[in-house]
Amino acid sequence: MVVAIAVSAAAVTGATAAFSRPRERPAQASVTGSAGFRLPYLEDADMRSLTFDAHAAPYSRPIPGVPGGLPTDAHGTVKVSHYSADRDVTYTAEGTVDCLVTAPGSATLTAVITEVSTGGPNWRGKRLGFSVHDGGVEKPGKVSRDRVGFSWDDGVNWTIGAEEHMDSVGSCMAPAAFAPVTKGGYRVRHADLPLWPTD
Repeated sequence: MVVAIAVSAAAVTGATAAFSRPRERPAQASVTGSAGFRLPYLEDADMRSLTFDAHAAPYSRPIPGVPGGLPTDAHGTVKVSHYSADRDVTYTAEGTVDCLVTAPGSATLTAVITEVSTGGPNWRGKRLGFSVHDGGVEKPGKVSRDRVGFSWDDGVNWTIGAEEHMDSVGSCMAPAAFAPVTKGGYRVRHADLPLWPTD
């Protein structure tokens, strides 16, 4: 009886130790992937997609007053594509990622737009916000559970009655991921923000 209890206790202790080990996480957070999506409040023949290649790079972007940078600093690219069925033309834009923050299965990031195709919106030099919900691995024949959100006026932040709407947002600011993905998908690798340096 004593031996049986000792063996059981050892088994429980071993199991507890196994479950108490910290789960492995990537050293830095990231958001990658490309997907088309639909606007849940609008039915049209347009095709919209967002492509992300964003990676955390804490304390890498010095700014006035914070020479060491911020824990949310990031690098990478964002690409926007919008095919207008009415005009039969595709507008594109590309930006440089400057901020990324994640939680398990979700992320918010911002990018400063550096390139806009001819006829596209007046975004050059503006910071735009994006959000991503990673619904898990897509299963064949199943609708993706991923979602995406964005900060400009085609999204959900209409400014009614304003003479001019400022699309530019603060770093890492974006609405919830409101638009369901229809093709493709995203992967969010979560990592907690690092501590402030003590030096």
